[in-house]
Amino acid sequence: MATPAHPWFCAQIGAREHYAIPRALHQTGWLAALYTDFWAGPLTRSLLPGHGALGVLASRFHPDLACAPVRAFNLRALAWEARLRLGSNEEGGPYPGYCDVGRRFASAVRDQLSRRNLPPGAIFFAYDTGALEIFASLRPRGVRCVLNQMDPNRVEVELVREEEKRWPGWALRAIDVPETYFRRREQEWSLADRVVVNSEFSRQALIRQGVPADKLTVIALCYEEGFPQDDDRREVSRRPPLRVLFLGRVILRKGIQYLMEAAKILKDDPVHFDVVGPIGISDDAINLAPSNMTFHGRANRDQVGAWYRKADIFVLPTLSDGFALTQIEAMAHGLPVIATPNCGEVVTHGVDGFIVPPRDAISLAEAVQRYLVESELLDVQRVAALKKSEQFKLGHLVERILSLEAELRRQTT
Repeated sequence: MATPAHPWFCAQIGAREHYAIPRALHQTGWLAALYTDFWAGPLTRSLLPGHGALGVLASRFHPDLACAPVRAFNLRALAWEARLRLGSNEEGGPYPGYCDVGRRFASAVRDQLSRRNLPPGAIFFAYDTGALEIFASLRPRGVRCVLNQMDPNRVEVELVREEEKRWPGWALRAIDVPETYFRRREQEWSLADRVVVNSEFSRQALIRQGVPADKLTVIALCYEEGFPQDDDRREVSRRPPLRVLFLGRVILRKGIQYLMEAAKILKDDPVHFDVVGPIGISDDAINLAPSNMTFHGRANRDQVGAWYRKADIFVLPTLSDGFALTQIEAMAHGLPVIATPNCGEVVTHGVDGFIVPPRDAISLAEAVQRYLVESELLDVQRVAALKKSEQFKLGHLVERILSLEAELRRQTT
């Protein structure tokens, strides 16, 4: 593998993507430093409880980075998290809090970097909402700045607002995003030398919002957590009903309303829909579900594996996702995936699942029905799904980062 010409620095709030970018860089010796809000080293993990809000902080660690140069702001991060939780129910919902935490984190990183001599040609990689103050201080120092934009921004919010009008009374709370949140992200786009998105859907969305096409790079997410080692379930003949799994936040953006309509269409077929994840729609909406759909609520990581093993196919009728890592996770468990084009490019239509249009319950129902009608389809696509999941491992991410650096070199020559 080629060696990069320059060191990379990373900054991220939380354990996004299981720290995939800094892990990929550290694995190859390219990572100069990771800046993060909270890092649970061995002593910290021993002091944290195994549940609740503080228990979640114990997951802010990855063994692949145990020896990496990590800089964190643990005590300040606890205060930031408390402020975010207290402000989430105020006007504007959590979004002003996201901006506040992002500003405080980016300012803390900026202050540390101001006391550090950075190598010539250094590259700084940061995530949206937590990058503005860092980029503003580094650009005059000749550091090349790369921003990862995790979602389609205004396009996604507009889609959700439209759904709230189509399905009145379904959302627990109307989406309310202040203009300051969008402006912060747009300022980050302007300062960045390159904006990374995780899907073609997001790339097109940002082009619509004014980001130059030649400034955008698509890099898919990777998945390596909990790959099943020996899943003999696929060798067993399954009995009806066909189990269709939806796993994720149960909200309008994820298309739960269209999945419910598809379930109604298939109410007389041997199919059952298991909906797993935190509920974000009203009780009145849930009460409209047919008898072949069950809402199971939130599941922890241990329970998620069991749900994948119980399922025959995975469904993602999303209206908007930056990528949707659950697609790869499902395939790694041998599940064909039915998805829309409005997320990362994972499914090959007709090979390891099906692509259906968003907001189309009929097409969604027809795709599920094919597994009932075509007897060999399920087994053939299970094999293809497992093979596809291998394309999203960390090594492939390293290759894309190397290509990104080459693009940055050409940009400055």
